[in-house]
Amino acid sequence: MAVMILGDRDLKYFIDRGLIKVEPFSEDTVRENGLDLRVGKQIARMVNAGVLRLGEDVSNFFKVEDGEEFVINPSEHVLLTTQEYLELPTDVMAFVNLRSSFARLGLFIPPTIVDAGFKGELTIEVVGSAFPVELRAGTRFLHLVFAKTLTPIERPYSGKYQGQRGVTLPKFVK
Repeated sequence: MAVMILGDRDLKYFIDRGLIKVEPFSEDTVRENGLDLRVGKQIARMVNAGVLRLGEDVSNFFKVEDGEEFVINPSEHVLLTTQEYLELPTDVMAFVNLRSSFARLGLFIPPTIVDAGFKGELTIEVVGSAFPVELRAGTRFLHLVFAKTLTPIERPYSGKYQGQRGVTLPKFVK
């Protein structure tokens, strides 16, 4: 059986009926086969603070900055947040991709999925290019491709990142 990817008409239907929530929503968010999300106003830069042991507080390993524009330095690893807050139903998940124009500049994001039932702003890792790249809050940066599951998920996402707003640092359980 084939996977059902939601196209622009499907996405508009889901959004108009409140099945997928996107706040704030703009018509140019909906693309041919997904949604474009914008850079938010917060970044967390990874800093070398020694050896990180899983289970310990990670805040010393990040410098969180607020602003309207950010420069991602060569090979730098940062966490960005989206401007949009999402809510997905229990039968829709999304694949997160970098918009191709930014990939063509050498920026990279690792494979990321938004689980069915997720609610919150996305925090995404971005790896810098060979040269500094400036990003501005409000710039369409990520492209989400949505897939409908055959049946609703038995255990929708309810993890430690549910409801997150702004850049959310990694959370490890001891």
